[in-house]
Amino acid sequence: MKILAGNSNRPLAEAIADHLNLPLTRADVKRFSDEEIWCEIQENVRGEDVFVIQSTSYPANDNLMELLVMLDALRRGSARRITAVMPYFGYARQDRKSGPRTPISAKLVANLITVAGADRVLTMDLHAGQIQGFFDIPLDNLFASPVLTSDIRNKFDGQKLVIVSPDVGGVARARSVAKRLDAELAIIDKRRPQAGVSEVMHVIGDVKDAACILVDDIVDSAGTLCNAAGALKERGASSVAAYVSHGVLSGPAVERIANSPMSEVVTSDSIKASDAVRDCAKIRQLPIAPLMAEAIRRISEEKSVSVLFD
Repeated sequence: MKILAGNSNRPLAEAIADHLNLPLTRADVKRFSDEEIWCEIQENVRGEDVFVIQSTSYPANDNLMELLVMLDALRRGSARRITAVMPYFGYARQDRKSGPRTPISAKLVANLITVAGADRVLTMDLHAGQIQGFFDIPLDNLFASPVLTSDIRNKFDGQKLVIVSPDVGGVARARSVAKRLDAELAIIDKRRPQAGVSEVMHVIGDVKDAACILVDDIVDSAGTLCNAAGALKERGASSVAAYVSHGVLSGPAVERIANSPMSEVVTSDSIKASDAVRDCAKIRQLPIAPLMAEAIRRISEEKSVSVLFD
């Protein structure tokens, strides 16, 4: 087995390699002066089981192209099996036609990864589960909930706890976390009465005097989370925190979180933290290297990965 790292999240790749007691495979991934990507694998990979660790986070297009170039290099180097390990799968929010003449970019990315040479894909908390069906190769979709719920249990032990879905679409995810923690469930129903009128937040469930935990898969600009936190505080929540699988945290996200009523936003380290994220006292990352490393080991040894879902 060999572990190859792209440039999107080198610290995570190194942590995964440490858990597997393996060195990262030596490779040179560079850019020409016009930003064209070039890759050279500096070790023999013929007949090897190779895992390429690369999140397609910001800059999404550069990191995706890096992944495709590395997959092609491994395929042409006669690797026996190539697994694209994508802790964060970018373009997952474009999983259907949202209007006339719009793309299904998640399917396009699935095709690109397959054609580039991947034999299977390992990812975590896909934004939409149906993306698994976009691939004609095996895909393992891990869940961050065991990592997140363990931290919630340690931090909020003994408190009245309510798990909150920030929108109707995330109810199944929030219900799963609430079941693990034996906690109550609440839902934020977000509506815009008419064009140009601000959104109205309806809270479905009793949150008064409770420690509320917002659960989501992606936090991008953080507008939804911050608005939801305000609505929960207005309805008597004693505290509000958020646990999110992927911290995209683009644009004004960090500033919004710093000025929000949330005590903390906790994400996994599937996406490398920017300087602004690291400097924000309200944002914390949880390591997923042990989870990803165990999945990689099980795939390499042809063992079940589904036991990691529990």
